[in-house]
Amino acid sequence: MADPLLAYGARIAGDDARTRIVIDMDRAPTFSVHYLDNPVRVVIDLPATAFGFPARDLKPVGLFKDIRYGTMDEDSARIVLTATKPVKLVMAKVQADESGKGQRLVLDAEMLPTAQFADLVKQQSWTNDDTARDVGPVVPLDKPDPSAFLVAVDAGHGGIDAGATGSDGVTQEKEITLAFARLFADKLNAQPGIKAFLTRDKDEYLSLSQRVTVARQNHASLFISLHADTLKQKDIRGATVYTISDKASDKLAGEVADRENNSDQLAGADTQAQPAAVADILMDLTRRETQAFSISLAQDVLTSFNGQIATINNPHRHAGFRVLQAPDVPSILLELGFLSNKEDEKLLLDPAWREKLADRLTQAVKQYRTSIVANGG
Repeated sequence: MADPLLAYGARIAGDDARTRIVIDMDRAPTFSVHYLDNPVRVVIDLPATAFGFPARDLKPVGLFKDIRYGTMDEDSARIVLTATKPVKLVMAKVQADESGKGQRLVLDAEMLPTAQFADLVKQQSWTNDDTARDVGPVVPLDKPDPSAFLVAVDAGHGGIDAGATGSDGVTQEKEITLAFARLFADKLNAQPGIKAFLTRDKDEYLSLSQRVTVARQNHASLFISLHADTLKQKDIRGATVYTISDKASDKLAGEVADRENNSDQLAGADTQAQPAAVADILMDLTRRETQAFSISLAQDVLTSFNGQIATINNPHRHAGFRVLQAPDVPSILLELGFLSNKEDEKLLLDPAWREKLADRLTQAVKQYRTSIVANGG
């Protein structure tokens, strides 16, 4: 009988939308992947393997709440990943270790809509040729016309995370953003060649990473996150457009970003930082081309607002917003106005003003799309 494989190292990193597991082995394993429901589990079957790393190296985080591994019989071993929600391995591959020391089994999991997970469980056949068939991208929720320009409209906050509250003590940011997101998406969907979808279409909590992942899974061309914050300075009013950057453009932008980035913690979500060793799971968060497109979209929005929608001083600002971190989707965060300001609050609740704002934003998206097409994008 051949010597068992040796799994001599392991690491895991990620959050509640994407999680990566890397296992270092002395040589390349064959493996197969299966899925089980109730509870949701991903099962990775391996040849005989000796697991020689400490259990703490695979302590469950992110999408996984329990991880077990061990010998099945003298010829086989198994890893069982119990998930917090429906998941799929979008990548499962063996690759050489950079040092030439051995091979790595790399498993990338992403959250998956419940119905798609049920199909995955139903359609799989329990044979060793499963691996290639089960691993692949998550299918978009709606399969739009491939030529359509797809906009992810993100209603900020939701569920347990109510966001800001108006001066009346009743108006909640999560309700304003969802109502406006629905109106805006309807206007975009009325435009030829443009399709829009909502990251959340009801009063539910989505973490910042889940919002980014939904946009990427659906191959969005743009991501627009909608907010209506409060400030200590009650006299500040007007719309603001934010793009991502490592360093905040000013103190106000930094404070707004910190508050928005904290929404996961307020809702009790686990948002630990990613260890550098697996930072490539998120790709380069500030990829220059995507940033340039985001800035172009911000400028189109402000041009469409000119003389029509009030903005604050220096209305294009930037900071390290986690919800804008999609490396391949141009993204902006739009503060529609401030609930801490009485005049803004009145406008945010005014159907006629919302219509006007949605029309101006739709115009901005059309202008952006026209310039992208003209430049061969």
